[in-house]
Amino acid sequence: MVSKEVAHYMEQFLPERDEPIKEMERYAKQHRIPIMEIAGIEAMLQLLKIAKPKKILEIGTAIGYSAIRMAKALPDVNIVTIERDRERYERALFYISKTGTGGQIRAIFGDALDVYDDVAEHAPFDVIFIDAAKGQYQRFFQMYEPLLQEGGIIITDNVLFKGLVAMEEPIENKRIRQLVSKIRRYNEWLFGRTDYETVILPIGDGIAISRKRGEKR
Repeated sequence: MVSKEVAHYMEQFLPERDEPIKEMERYAKQHRIPIMEIAGIEAMLQLLKIAKPKKILEIGTAIGYSAIRMAKALPDVNIVTIERDRERYERALFYISKTGTGGQIRAIFGDALDVYDDVAEHAPFDVIFIDAAKGQYQRFFQMYEPLLQEGGIIITDNVLFKGLVAMEEPIENKRIRQLVSKIRRYNEWLFGRTDYETVILPIGDGIAISRKRGEKR
């Protein structure tokens, strides 16, 4: 991950966000709702602009921040996004309506581990974006990868988890220690898959980009 000084330097070159987006950022900060870090989402949006996907599946809507950013950056894309928390789901619907992106975004309420059939109706997807319960990343990947087009991309956020995955010192907090261990195992599992090519970008909280080779293992 880049230093705070480098991150601050890079942020001065990021595009200006419009007021509805800034409002969402303020709301997320005030209510301690995790959304993608600014540098991370800008990097992802640039990647998506290059890839030009037509359909994106997002696992973990939260308040709709990432889905709305993707919709506004890619006017021709259609997004299916899943959220299991009722309050966040309702807030996401509010922001989707407010930003006029409802024609591009279909929000599904429920646990991603339970709504596969609903999501499958909208498959196949060119991109799958995983940004939900970190301890379930591998299960999300394995469950939904069959809905990915050959040559498609799976993007996973928070894979460096504030740099803790690289720390050699013991982590005192048991919950954090267990979570870091799961993310480490997920990263190792990702790089062990021969049917995907994976890189980790040390931007934001760490983004894994996994491209489906289109070959059998």
